[in-house]
Amino acid sequence: MPVVPSQTPDDPPEPPSPLPPNKRRAGIYLLPNLFTTSALFAGFYGIVAAINGRFEAAAIAILVAMVFDGMDGRIARMTNTQSDFGAQYDSLADMVSFGVAPALVMYEWVLRDLGKLGFVVSFMYAAGAALRLARFNTQVGVADKRYFQGLPSPSAAALVGALVWFGDYIGARESGLMMTTALIVTVAAALLMVSNMRYYSFKELNLHGRVPFVTVLAVVLGFVLISIEPASVLLIMFGGYAVSGVFETLKLRRKRRAERREAKMGPPPAPPPA
Repeated sequence: MPVVPSQTPDDPPEPPSPLPPNKRRAGIYLLPNLFTTSALFAGFYGIVAAINGRFEAAAIAILVAMVFDGMDGRIARMTNTQSDFGAQYDSLADMVSFGVAPALVMYEWVLRDLGKLGFVVSFMYAAGAALRLARFNTQVGVADKRYFQGLPSPSAAALVGALVWFGDYIGARESGLMMTTALIVTVAAALLMVSNMRYYSFKELNLHGRVPFVTVLAVVLGFVLISIEPASVLLIMFGGYAVSGVFETLKLRRKRRAERREAKMGPPPAPPPA
């Protein structure tokens, strides 16, 4: 017996079935990606400014990119707009703003005068940032949220940008001491990004709880100092954070060695009965 088709060619087409209630339509969230785009624009602007010889503006642009990068993730969590697209877009924008931009700004500033050595050092920084970002993406949800493994790329970029700003501010671009300092700082930042040094992430910092009044005064004093001498204060701040990872790692290793030593020795003997 032949099978009768359920619909003939003359019948009107059936309306499309609605999407399942748990399936979202394709699209992206505007607000967090807007901050990511702003960070990407600031990094690109820093590259263009460095090519045109405006190194102070280039350094400030890198620092502005760091501010926008720190806001996009928090905005996404506050508004519950996290997405895989946003995570991938943020990583690519970070590579431009905190990998390519600082390397090119430093190269255009002083490393160009070192010839091939300056070129290699600039590429070393860009490669270190790429490796740091790739490692961070593979450790999401696995690593300890209290610490970063390796110097974060935004902090490394801020250190490089603050050094460029400070050197341009005091007019020491042509000095041999500044050239050597720039070379050492760039290499150190690249190595710290791919190292196993532990850096405090500040993710457990409670901004909603009460704090002592002295803390508020310290924050106000920090803003005052930054407004008076922004290049010098920011260089000290980010340089201190870069060095803090070394001391934090040494402290953790010393603590672990003491714990292993106590575990080998075993518990203390019980006192004799009275």
